Amino acid sequence: MSQPPDHPILSPEQLERVAAIFKVLGEPTRLRILQSICDSPRHVSEIVDLTGATQANVSKHLSLLLQAGVLQRRRQGQRIFYGMRNSLAPRLCEMVCSTFGQP
Repeated sequence: MSQPPDHPILSPEQLERVAAIFKVLGEPTRLRILQSICDSPRHVSEIVDLTGATQANVSKHLSLLLQAGVLQRRRQGQRIFYGMRNSLAPRLCEMVCSTFGQP
């Protein structure tokens, strides 16, 4: 099976980056965190309330999502707000659900 001519050939480095994004998105707690902030940035306490995860667990996952470049953060007074860096992760989730159906 050959690739369509308009499909870009990715370098090994680009493929590693794509794999890293899929790896960080491949965990249900991280997806719940993303779902909780996809419409607007939230601080950790709000994310904890919305996801039902512990503060320590949410903080760990937020750190991984930040390192992967999926999230951005901003400080407002004593609080740090986390939001989506771009719409890639929610769009990927929507594509998967529409392609493979929702359970």
